[in-house]
Amino acid sequence: MSKVAIVTDSTANIPHELIKKYPVFITPLQVIWDEKSYLDGIEIKTQDFYQRLSTSKSMPSTSQVTPAAFLSLYEDLIRENYDVLSIHISQKLSGTLDSATQAKAQLPGARIELFDSTTTAMAMGFQVLAAARAAAMGASLNECIAVAGQARDHTGVLFTASTLEFLHRGGRIGGAARFLGTALNLKPILEVRNGRVDAVERVRNINKALDRMLELTIKRIDSRTPIRLATIHANDPENAAMLLEKARNHFGISDVDEAYISEVSPVIGTHTGPGTVGIAYMAGM
Repeated sequence: MSKVAIVTDSTANIPHELIKKYPVFITPLQVIWDEKSYLDGIEIKTQDFYQRLSTSKSMPSTSQVTPAAFLSLYEDLIRENYDVLSIHISQKLSGTLDSATQAKAQLPGARIELFDSTTTAMAMGFQVLAAARAAAMGASLNECIAVAGQARDHTGVLFTASTLEFLHRGGRIGGAARFLGTALNLKPILEVRNGRVDAVERVRNINKALDRMLELTIKRIDSRTPIRLATIHANDPENAAMLLEKARNHFGISDVDEAYISEVSPVIGTHTGPGTVGIAYMAGM
């Protein structure tokens, strides 16, 4: 039986200590700033990105993983006798999956399967980890696909942004467009739903936003266990830590299998802006 490698992209933001445990391989998207391109999280680090963003007169943009990058990685994995499951950011948010499709077309006969997570950040990361754990235990490519599909049905992510202008400028605002022009003291709560960013509701301040995101997460999880949680943030570790503590205090210790704080990469930060905080979950598997 062939071994299975899980390929994903840099928007998953999976903590590094987890990546090392499993057959997971990361392809970086790109940040483009002042006509120079940087590999996400490799050539531009998160701390440097937000420091530059706070003073720069120009704003960055992003670009998908290139077909060439996928082709090179796929070829390396095939030479090592891997089958490949490639799990990526929603194709409604990025052209990354299109690039993977182009690369796969250049390798006829190779056992490569592409998978749309329909989300991003650690909502996608949990899908990747579920498939990677199955692969590490000897699951076949088809079995890993089935695990990823089940995980996709059990994951979600909610977040709040300091401003919607970054999402608006990058064209990723989706259903949240109806919140444009919201008063500065109102915080929009957003969700990646059916592959797009959608509006949920507005609350009065960041503390109420944290509480409401947790309430909505509890509602979406319902009574399903085990629970895997990750609070996510763009240069706001304090509120991410507070949100994770609130979540851990609500759920029973035995119900939560994993809980992390995940800093979003520069590519995600380009579109959400600094000060974004959210919570991703997978429940029931």
